[in-house]
Amino acid sequence: MTNNQDLQQQLLHKINTKTKPLGALGRLEELALQIGLIQNTLSPSISNPHIVVFAGDHGIAATGLVNPYPQAVTAQMILNFVNGGAAINVLCKQNNIALKVVDAGVNYDFDQSLNIYHEKIAKATKNYLQEPAMTEQQCKEAIAKGSIIVEELFNEGCNCIGFGEMGIGNTSAASLIMSAIAGIPVEECVGRGTGSNDEQLKIKIVTLIKVFDKHQLSLLTHQPLKLLTAIGGFEIAMITGAFLKAAELKMIIVVDGFIITAALLIAKTLSENDPSLPAFIKWGLVYAHTSGEQGHQKMLDFLNARPLLNIGLRLGEGTGAALAIPFIQSAVNFLNEMSSFENAGVSNKE
Repeated sequence: MTNNQDLQQQLLHKINTKTKPLGALGRLEELALQIGLIQNTLSPSISNPHIVVFAGDHGIAATGLVNPYPQAVTAQMILNFVNGGAAINVLCKQNNIALKVVDAGVNYDFDQSLNIYHEKIAKATKNYLQEPAMTEQQCKEAIAKGSIIVEELFNEGCNCIGFGEMGIGNTSAASLIMSAIAGIPVEECVGRGTGSNDEQLKIKIVTLIKVFDKHQLSLLTHQPLKLLTAIGGFEIAMITGAFLKAAELKMIIVVDGFIITAALLIAKTLSENDPSLPAFIKWGLVYAHTSGEQGHQKMLDFLNARPLLNIGLRLGEGTGAALAIPFIQSAVNFLNEMSSFENAGVSNKE
């Protein structure tokens, strides 16, 4: 029997002998086992949990073909995050989660004194209707920066991390990534994003099919860097690097919604193709929720993922991850603090 199998049996024994019927805490019991395995201990802990919101603008958004809201909203929302007025601020404050915001490539000149990570690759990607979204060098730089941010937070004691995003037009990039990697037709991947009506949704689908064909994305299923370069966003590339570093550091990674899961598809494909990169350990990922965005359930099915929540969220920002982290904390707490039948003097069914 391997050490991992020994640990799994010990964790199951600890879970099953708590003062409750077998399985009565449902998914919390699965989480307790999962977190104990990723941390290689019978007494796991959640330390300094973080949500990191990566923001970037997309050249396609300047055309208005895929987005009802103007591109300027991205920068305005960054300022809203900094001022504490967004949903992610409220949820992080409520649940004692630290929040960091990253300018990965917003089309705006922020004051350098603003309390964010100033990591801008460029002021928005290029319009991928006409040319590749970014250069290969820009793509690699963004991935590296995402990795560095996660390592810094890990060194500050964070062992549980979720990623959020902000970027008008980024559901379009995520849809194209999903279609290319999962082999699902574009029209089945594209949702309403930030409030598209029926007519806008039709235009969005037609536009993205043109993009898919122009860049021959069906040939890039196993070439994630080329895929990112063709149609990605700087924030999606940074999240890719963040995923890879968090996996390497064996952090508990809380996967948010549609755009974040698309970045995970890129990261997983990269790690599968390159033995020098950390393998994604299935039990190291906690899928927070099923987004209300049309393609997310299909993406989760492709990953054989079973999220914790399904409450119709489609906001982004990492809000689903922020709601899921308390469940993770509850799983750890019951494992560490709840009495067993033996030490509580409670009769077991045996």
